[in-house]
Amino acid sequence: MGRMSLIAAAHPWGKDLVRLRRDLHSHPEPGFQEKRTSAIVERTLRAAGIETKKLCGTGVVGLVRGARPGPTLLIRADMDALPVTEENEVPYRSKVPGRMHACGHDGHTAMGLVAARQLQKRRGDLAGNVKFMFQPAEEGPGGALPMIDAGILKNPKVDAAFAIHLWNDLPVGKVGVRSGPVFAGADEFTMKVLGKGGHGAAPHQTVDPVVIAANIVTASQAIVSRRVDPVKTAVVTFGQIKGGTRFNIIPDDVTLNGTVRTFEEPLRRQIKRDLRQIASGVAASFGAGLDFDYDDGYPPTVNDPKMTALAAEAVRDVLGPAGAVEQEVTMGAEDMSYVLQRVPGCYMVVGSMNRARGFTSPHHSARFDFDEDALTVGVDVWLRLAARYLSC
Repeated sequence: MGRMSLIAAAHPWGKDLVRLRRDLHSHPEPGFQEKRTSAIVERTLRAAGIETKKLCGTGVVGLVRGARPGPTLLIRADMDALPVTEENEVPYRSKVPGRMHACGHDGHTAMGLVAARQLQKRRGDLAGNVKFMFQPAEEGPGGALPMIDAGILKNPKVDAAFAIHLWNDLPVGKVGVRSGPVFAGADEFTMKVLGKGGHGAAPHQTVDPVVIAANIVTASQAIVSRRVDPVKTAVVTFGQIKGGTRFNIIPDDVTLNGTVRTFEEPLRRQIKRDLRQIASGVAASFGAGLDFDYDDGYPPTVNDPKMTALAAEAVRDVLGPAGAVEQEVTMGAEDMSYVLQRVPGCYMVVGSMNRARGFTSPHHSARFDFDEDALTVGVDVWLRLAARYLSC
């Protein structure tokens, strides 16, 4: 798994692309702490003569100005790593204990840098600009919205926006493209059941928050099964229940944490309302109180039809008619959604799985890795997309 593929090695800039990716992979950094990564990005862009500036601490913006006036295309590449200890035995494995590029952001950054340098060389062919958004903290707490607030979509004004994610659910040589929702909105909730503790042998003297919490979890499952239109999709998941100190002590309170996933804003608001109503009602029926906190997370990621069609054309230019496939929707979430709320665009997935070479581990796994041929596909798609959108 440590050897470079023949396809990547034979590409005019393949060796440099793989070298960049592997260097970034070996030095993973968490959200808003991507200091080494952003320094490499800034240095590489400046060396290529690309206008560069920093945003939000570790965010970097690169601007390739075309020779003729025209619209501005934004390309997003996220840079952050995950709190995972790598288990892969490869020469480029993470050198930082407890940190790993387990989602492909090292590849996204490398693809963005190589595409930026190639487009800078070809700027004479472009009628308009390409703005590169090297973004921190996609995995959380989110770097896209701070970069938007800092002006990433202005000066020059961004007219269309695109992102690519390497995807180990899709074989290398395929690119998933889909119009409409592709990633769900992801919200987080916390509930604290306020009961009355006591001895486990005398439950009649208590208001047992453990029993109440169990009833809240069970009752909340009726939101999706009985309150959501069955032709629509939603998830209500309780991921944590915390409470108690000993087997025979009924605690005073229990805390529950979970997530809500939806593709539509009206449904998102409905579930937020229903979850509070059901949990509060269950708690009250047992004589308990409830503290309820709901955090609106990343909104759904929705692709624009026209921009999706343009992206599919660029993919077919690179891979042929069979290269563009229908992207599967996922209940995962992406903060590129904030950009696509403001600017028409498309979020694509580039196949990076190769069973023959052992690249099959899922994203966020300690054994995640991908076929580096996907990197050359990604760069070629970026170049073709820019050529199509900014054609003279």
